[in-house]
Amino acid sequence: MPPLPTSAAMPSPSLPSVRLPLRPSPPLTTTPLSRRGPVLRSLAPPSPALLKPLVSAAPASSSYRSALLLHRRRRHALPEATEAVTITPAPIPKVTKKYQEWDSLTAKLAGGANLPFLLLQLPQIILNSRNLLAGNKAALFAVPWLGMLTGLLGNLSLMSYFAKKREIEAVIVQTLGSISTYVVIVQLAMAESMPMPQFVATSAVVAAGLLLNLLNYLGWLPGTLWQLWEDFMAIGGLAVLPQVMWSTFVPFIPNSILPGIICGSLAVAAVVMARMSKLSEGGTKFVGSLSGWTATLLFMWMPVAQMWTNYLNPSNIEGLSAFSMLLAMIGNGLMIPRAVFIRDLMWFTGSIWASVLQGWGNLACMYCFNSISREFFFATTFGLFLWLGFTFWRDTGAYGNSSPMTSLKELIFGK
Repeated sequence: MPPLPTSAAMPSPSLPSVRLPLRPSPPLTTTPLSRRGPVLRSLAPPSPALLKPLVSAAPASSSYRSALLLHRRRRHALPEATEAVTITPAPIPKVTKKYQEWDSLTAKLAGGANLPFLLLQLPQIILNSRNLLAGNKAALFAVPWLGMLTGLLGNLSLMSYFAKKREIEAVIVQTLGSISTYVVIVQLAMAESMPMPQFVATSAVVAAGLLLNLLNYLGWLPGTLWQLWEDFMAIGGLAVLPQVMWSTFVPFIPNSILPGIICGSLAVAAVVMARMSKLSEGGTKFVGSLSGWTATLLFMWMPVAQMWTNYLNPSNIEGLSAFSMLLAMIGNGLMIPRAVFIRDLMWFTGSIWASVLQGWGNLACMYCFNSISREFFFATTFGLFLWLGFTFWRDTGAYGNSSPMTSLKELIFGK
């Protein structure tokens, strides 16, 4: 029997380092490298029958895999960091049962604020209706239409702000506030206390605001139109706010409309520069938040003006209703937990300011001038501080924080 040729006993010269496995290789879909089809086909030997053994043998040897990746980088000019970077997913907050319960409860509390706010405006509407039916139009001149217009503008601005954040309960609160305030404005126009041109312009703004906010919440409004509405509210709010603040001290400073004109012009310039991309990212973000903050500051200024009036004319305190002040404190206090839960600093600032200053602050003035009893004042004081403590205690448990100060820090500075 002739000896076998030496070439038959030698390995194939085309693949000097590859040995065929004795068992069939697994399918290509089970190997991570099999998803890189085009790259492996460029590295495979000419024979198609050797492709599956080559792929299946790669994971079995770490040195072979390293050599294969190195060859792949050199062949396709891939950066070294392509294979070395490990993408770590962002941590997802753990949603506990306490978190879900506090989320649901704060939403219900914010929706419950509609009742005290509605009761707060209802007595004025009923009184105006009685005076109109009795033909006593002069009595309605005691209600300043400019103050009502300021409150209405604040309601519309905050409605747009909360509609963008999808806070339906807060949107309903601001919607009812806008409608109830507009009813009072209609009564003032019927009594000829409010000039007709201003009333017509106010009616157009209210109708446009309610319609645009509804369409935007439903997702039926083009982004450009919504941006124009936000710009309009920002300019209007920034023009009205300094004018109202200036008018508060008119007996001691000259009456002038320059504050409104100057700040309104600056607001127009800022909005135009933001839309033309002439501002930095922080500046553009600041301009976008102007409407919400100006509305909040408008509401925050109202109790300041009232307390300033009380200081100048202490006899007016007897005309204040302790029940109305209590309703203001309760209505704003019911929205504090939701503002803390979603970490909305603007909402929290406006709510706690109005609850403490407009509600409790005016009650303190009334107590100092013996308009309310000591028991009533201390009961409301204890209830307010107990409510604030309960809010931060529940929020701390919902987020799993170690201290209520952590929740307060996250609210002010962010997480």
